[in-house]
Amino acid sequence: MGSSLLGLVLAPSGDWAGMSVFKDAGHLFRFAGLFVLAFIIFLVVRSYVVPKSFGQYGHYRGNAIGEIASRPVKFAGHSACETCHTDVLDVKGKGRHAHVNCEACHGPQAKHADDPGSVTPAKLDTALLCARCHTASAAKPKGFPQVDPADHSNGVPCETCHQPHSPAIESASAAPVSTAAGGAK
Repeated sequence: MGSSLLGLVLAPSGDWAGMSVFKDAGHLFRFAGLFVLAFIIFLVVRSYVVPKSFGQYGHYRGNAIGEIASRPVKFAGHSACETCHTDVLDVKGKGRHAHVNCEACHGPQAKHADDPGSVTPAKLDTALLCARCHTASAAKPKGFPQVDPADHSNGVPCETCHQPHSPAIESASAAPVSTAAGGAK
């Protein structure tokens, strides 16, 4: 008879005869060919789109490490602050903000740490600054001090009653503390 491929026999007329395995197997071969072609196109496009250093250190671009390291330093770190501001360190170390780094509130201060005389940090607006962390939210832990800024202070800056580096009110004449959503008011 004729040559056999997957149980199919090529008839003398050139047609596939006796298709015992697949009916219209040509469609399946064309589909498989399209799949292989699409995969090859994907690999070619990927080679142009994905950076060469991708995957060098896991699921990241290897060159990104050098790019990030070449950026100028903006944060000095709390140890740079503590070398000059020892008076603040003593107060802060005894308060609730003992483990909060200086630049979390004061912002990046590398230029100030490099040349304290020429760069003076801006005075902070404590009404906005303190609200970043202490605005009441059910997502925060119950024991975390939280307030509704509008009800708590009526626009009075936080530093009027609280010392920012050690915010607990120490005096016996302090206003009573009530609860807001999730914590103390």
